[in-house]
Amino acid sequence: MSQTLNTADAAPAQPSLPVSLSTLAITLLKGVIYREEDEGLWGHLLHLQNQVRDYVSVLGLMLIIDPAEGYAYLRSVPEAEDDTIAARMPRLIARRPLSFHVSLLLALLRRQLVRFDAIGGETRLILSRDDIASLLQTFLPESSNEVRQLAQIETYIRRVIDLGFLRPLPSTSAETPNAQPQYEVRRILKAYIDAEWLATLDERLEAYLTHARTLEQTEAMTPRAAPYDPEEQDPEPDLQLFSDHAPTGLTDRD
Repeated sequence: MSQTLNTADAAPAQPSLPVSLSTLAITLLKGVIYREEDEGLWGHLLHLQNQVRDYVSVLGLMLIIDPAEGYAYLRSVPEAEDDTIAARMPRLIARRPLSFHVSLLLALLRRQLVRFDAIGGETRLILSRDDIASLLQTFLPESSNEVRQLAQIETYIRRVIDLGFLRPLPSTSAETPNAQPQYEVRRILKAYIDAEWLATLDERLEAYLTHARTLEQTEAMTPRAAPYDPEEQDPEPDLQLFSDHAPTGLTDRD
């Protein structure tokens, strides 16, 4: 039985306007479609998903929809190994490897999602800036300047926001203007780091920490010629968390 009351003051319901195939494709090319953000657009996408798949396939893209998590996005069709037209097609979505610390932050956020989901209850994982900082501090060089280290961490957070895996939340009260920033971990991160890869994270991190300690000991005896730049202090390529062509898709906009 409906609990909605019709009154003279109630505004008439507005019918959902039809969404064109082009609108859906353009929206997907610009980013992720979330069910929670636009139920109407999500419904049209589900209704036209076969047409959207055909529409974007000519661009070398494939549509991925996760009904359970409520998101949809485009990714490049896996590269073909044979000498076909598909193999020679230029990539529409650029593929660029991420820096180590940004990749590390993504991996740590993904692990937090696993722990959060295991507890059950809420569906949105909300973390404060200090929560995120505590995740990263174990893997950053020791520093006596906390302000500088926090600035480095905020740089990594902004990069993850730009990639669409964190969403800044507005302040809940004007009475607390100095409150810590809050961020929602977007669940599409689960599509970029699968459970199989995540199972090897501890082993990868231990290898990195061993390597980082060796570097710190070496640099402690070597004068630094230039100011410290966190984006240029990544470990050697064989210790990167994600390869340039990681199957998880953890590359910029792929």
